[in-house]
Amino acid sequence: MFLGNKKLGRPTDNPKDISLKIRLDKETSERLEDCVKTLEVSKAEVIRRSIHRMHDDLKK
Repeated sequence: MFLGNKKLGRPTDNPKDISLKIRLDKETSERLEDCVKTLEVSKAEVIRRSIHRMHDDLKK
């Protein structure tokens, strides 16, 4: 069966279509992993939340 150009996955109002590659030192990577395990979310979600929190702090 040929699916063609059909887009797979769940529909969303906020697509994540921008990719970002970063380099981390060992300590920062371990801290990220701790956040992932504690919050039970993906690395990308931890980073998104952190960016939003930092941005909100800028406005204070």
